[in-house]
Amino acid sequence: MEERYHPTVWTTDVTIEQIVKRDPTRPFFIWASHLRPHSPYDPPRYFWDMYINRQLPEIPIGDWAERNNVPGPHDPTAWRGRLKPEQSHRMRAAYMASCTHVDYELGRLMQKLRRINLLDDTLIIFVSDHGDMMGDHYLHRKTYAYEGSARIPFVLRYPKQLDLPRGVFHQVVGLQDVMPTILEAAKIPVPSSVTGRSVFEAVRGKPWRSYLHGEHSPCYSPDEAMHYLTDGKQKYIYFPMSGREELFDLVNDRNELHDLSANPRYRKRLLFWRNRMVKHLAKREDGFSDGKTLLRKDWWGPEAGQE
Repeated sequence: MEERYHPTVWTTDVTIEQIVKRDPTRPFFIWASHLRPHSPYDPPRYFWDMYINRQLPEIPIGDWAERNNVPGPHDPTAWRGRLKPEQSHRMRAAYMASCTHVDYELGRLMQKLRRINLLDDTLIIFVSDHGDMMGDHYLHRKTYAYEGSARIPFVLRYPKQLDLPRGVFHQVVGLQDVMPTILEAAKIPVPSSVTGRSVFEAVRGKPWRSYLHGEHSPCYSPDEAMHYLTDGKQKYIYFPMSGREELFDLVNDRNELHDLSANPRYRKRLLFWRNRMVKHLAKREDGFSDGKTLLRKDWWGPEAGQE
């Protein structure tokens, strides 16, 4: 279809419409949620043509990923499996094209804000809820602790009156930090129940969290349920169904090609991260840790069995 009928364009159109007809005497908050690059990967032809005939980055396959190397899936909702090279190329080209389309639409939105003299007074936060694995390590879709799924953009564009450091910051952040960041910008107290923190504290160089915890319940397979910790330099993953552990050096191995959990040289680091996970999960009452060791679960939920 023509580009103007695409949902990415529609989302921008409606966002602009709402801003234009806002009450100009009051501040505004708007959440522009672009569905793409969520499947179906259906970018307009202009953006498809940017990528389909280009050589794309090599698909990372870790030395631990053979368990996912099953015959190519015929179900479009399959979560793992080896695709034909042409299938992988078209999938990844369409995904990149969809991302670029969103980027262009954000540019159109900011151009409109500039024309109506709002851009310099507006805090813009750009985030995503997740990425798609796109064949990395023979995996597809989302819900994983691996970089292709869990590492998302978190970008701020300051209003003109905010005189803060700019650039790339290496503190680990998550979506729980969006709300307190907005509240600080609006000079509204952050409720004590909020688990996140304003990223302006990190920008100013204040003490920050030493690691980030993430988790996901069983989705495509019970064995894929996991907890993970990362400080942005290393990542530890625990799979409570099987008791499997993985450890990655993100500084030297951003694509997570090498699982270091069985490497004797990294035994101390594995124990460090395992103990950190034990202590972190012991604060909860859902049976993943008894304060001394990590516990396994036969299924998910507060009443899950342990062994």
